[in-house]
Amino acid sequence: MNYVHIVAALAVLQFFYFGILVGKARGKYGVNAPATTGHEMFDRAFRIQMNTLEQLVGFLPVLLIASVYWSNPIIAAIGAVYLVGRFLYQRSYMADPKKRELGFILTILPTFILLIAVLVGVVMN
Repeated sequence: MNYVHIVAALAVLQFFYFGILVGKARGKYGVNAPATTGHEMFDRAFRIQMNTLEQLVGFLPVLLIASVYWSNPIIAAIGAVYLVGRFLYQRSYMADPKKRELGFILTILPTFILLIAVLVGVVMN
């Protein structure tokens, strides 16, 4: 079983889930499309989704490339930390944006670790 592919699919699914939350916030707080600002709680949900998109751009390529050079379960485990980090980021940002640090760290750190793994893997091979 390719665990890395499962993590990659879950990351995309997580992004879509955050998009659903944005849609729900639009309805709940009366923010009609195409507006991307309005009620503060809608703005938070929208920023979570957009920040997740920004993070996916770096995360997915290094996740998949690192799995070419390193053990699939280890790379998948590092990727799982990213997924947990995104959920922590989402929960803390909705509660109080000033308390999003742990979730952000658990998002960005795995991405950097995977980037280093890619660079080391390329150089060693």
